Amino acid sequence: MSENHLPNDGLTHFDAHGQAHMVDVGGKAPTHRVAVAEGRIVMQPATLEIIKKGTAKKGDVLGVARIAGILAAKQTSNLIPLCHPLALTRVAVNFEVLPAENAVRCEATVELHGKTGVEMEALTAVQISLLTIYDMCKAVDKGMVMEGVKVVEKQGGKSGFWSIETPKHL
Repeated sequence: MSENHLPNDGLTHFDAHGQAHMVDVGGKAPTHRVAVAEGRIVMQPATLEIIKKGTAKKGDVLGVARIAGILAAKQTSNLIPLCHPLALTRVAVNFEVLPAENAVRCEATVELHGKTGVEMEALTAVQISLLTIYDMCKAVDKGMVMEGVKVVEKQGGKSGFWSIETPKHL
């Protein structure tokens, strides 16, 4: 085990010997859990116009990206090795067109009543939604940039409510 990764350093996905493992949540009480993540994709003004007008050759860009994000949230445990398979009760993916920034903002909200959080599912929904926008528009704009993907809020479990806007000292 390296000096940079000592047991008991707060990382829950490693055992006392430094080996990766899936966290045992069997003894935890189920609670209502919610996570909200966001990110955006920046593009050329003409690309944003195609999305707004719904004239992309591949179809309804935001409609397809929404479905892709929902499907991705449901598949997170198949994509991220140590994530638990979860019975999600709600996945919502929404978009905001930001003309002044030549960008589309994506927000994903994921919920369940369970023993572990849904931050990874919300992040996965955002990432795949943005990747889908890129895929559907790359023929006209290969220089799009995805940025700012982050969890902005979570609720439930032992740690309760957390928000990116919550001051660190609280």
